[in-house]
Amino acid sequence: MKTAITLLAFCALTADAFTSPAKPFGSIQRPRSGPLYETTTENDVNDEPAMNPDNPALPELKGDFDWDAKFSGDADWITENVPGKIVLNEIELAQQVTELGKLEEKWRKERLQQEYEESKTVGFVSNAELLNGRFAMFFLATGLLTELWTGVSMPGQVEELLRIGGFIGFE
Repeated sequence: MKTAITLLAFCALTADAFTSPAKPFGSIQRPRSGPLYETTTENDVNDEPAMNPDNPALPELKGDFDWDAKFSGDADWITENVPGKIVLNEIELAQQVTELGKLEEKWRKERLQQEYEESKTVGFVSNAELLNGRFAMFFLATGLLTELWTGVSMPGQVEELLRIGGFIGFE
């Protein structure tokens, strides 16, 4: 009886655990002000694409402009004393690109070799042995079930298969 009461009390407490409450538990109401909550009017919306500062007749290029100049007014944008920032000249950058290209080619060849090895199904490879074992288990189970249902032993089934196939019993 005590267990049933405990269970009912637990169910009553957790009955609304999966429903969305009107006000989340522990929620803090923050004032909705600032640039994220400001509304814009139709006059404030600029539908024109951003233009390239070097050539105003062209649209702004993605990734081919000075990010520091674009975001210099942002308080969170830092350009000096950035941890891990190094400045490379074009020769060092070209060397890095060359080395990365060599690594990419090496890893691609290793991946292709591994895919080739995994696709082999003939010979003494693990995939062939796995398939061989699976086929043996399947046909052993098939033979045992056939023996159960027909009463013909497994060697008798093989003999019957060879006779139907025309390999034995020509006399």
